[in-house]
Amino acid sequence: MENKIEVLSTVRVQKSADLYKIVDSLNRTLKEKDLMFGLALDQENEEQMVFTIYKT
Repeated sequence: MENKIEVLSTVRVQKSADLYKIVDSLNRTLKEKDLMFGLALDQENEEQMVFTIYKT
């Protein structure tokens, strides 16, 4: 059985030191709803981050 991960939304936001805390809280709170959240530095603009919502 394969686990498929579907990207629901992706948005670029201003880089913030504490943004990972929000992503961590969302992941802990909503994992039972089959949702997962990701945060990465934007490859093209070092002042932005990429926030992604996944359905697992």
